[in-house]
Amino acid sequence: MFPCQRRSPASVTVLVIAAAILVGACERPPQPVREAASTMSEIAVDDFGHATTFATAALRLVSLNPVITELIFALGAGDRLVGRTHFDLYPEAARAVTDVGNGMMPNVEAVLGQRPDLVIVYASESNRSAVTQLERAGVRTLAFRTDRVDDLARVTPVIAAALGVTAVGQLVVDTVRASLAAVRALPVPPRRRRAFWHVWDAPVITIGSGSYLSELLDAAGGENIFGDLDAASPQVTIEEIALRDPDVILAGPSSAAKLRVHPAWRAVRAVREGRILIIDTTLVGRPGVRMGEAARHLRTLLYPAGTR
Repeated sequence: MFPCQRRSPASVTVLVIAAAILVGACERPPQPVREAASTMSEIAVDDFGHATTFATAALRLVSLNPVITELIFALGAGDRLVGRTHFDLYPEAARAVTDVGNGMMPNVEAVLGQRPDLVIVYASESNRSAVTQLERAGVRTLAFRTDRVDDLARVTPVIAAALGVTAVGQLVVDTVRASLAAVRALPVPPRRRRAFWHVWDAPVITIGSGSYLSELLDAAGGENIFGDLDAASPQVTIEEIALRDPDVILAGPSSAAKLRVHPAWRAVRAVREGRILIIDTTLVGRPGVRMGEAARHLRTLLYPAGTR
């Protein structure tokens, strides 16, 4: 998913060393020991099916996916990042990296201007042309979909190997898994709170079981009222929401304000009774290294008296 890039409704982010990654220590990343070039002979296969050989560790990176940008800093390789998108604003150190524009259908000339030896993109069909142009220019590329919780564990070892920091990659994966497990282990009342997650208003878009957001909601002890729908971002109606009668509504700050005053939403009991929970969209908007923190944030909203 490329959640922080504005999009249409149809398309819809150790360490003490470890734990610090998830609470902001990415701005002071550990400096891993990098493998000697002579010891590397890594072959990476990405989600476009392309095989790329890394005889030497990549040293000049452009990331066109905010999830991957956060991961690169978590891997302690933020100093190698020479380009990022408009939307890569975490950790704070990422803001100092050159902005090369959009991550979808990127400006290839701007990317090449940073003289990268590796460009990592989101594996969208709209990015295939850019990947072809970059490869023709002699630049190695990796393309990955990052849409589900398990995608981070799947993608991290490949990127860590390309950077020559395999051991750190495993540490990051283990830490994120542990942080999510810690939230799942918190006691939940006999009846889970049933939630409607508001994503878009016209038409009304929510999350189905195909979204990592539904996975995070489950980890937090909640129940997605549209979890029976396989799609990641299904379109629903206000009438359907009213019939399913959620206990709470999850929405971003601006969306929550609109729901409170829009007459049509008065059909939903949770709206009439003011049970709208405001989510931190900057935290839960990406399936990246902060997923454990995001799940705990949701847990706090759902069960404020029983978070710990």
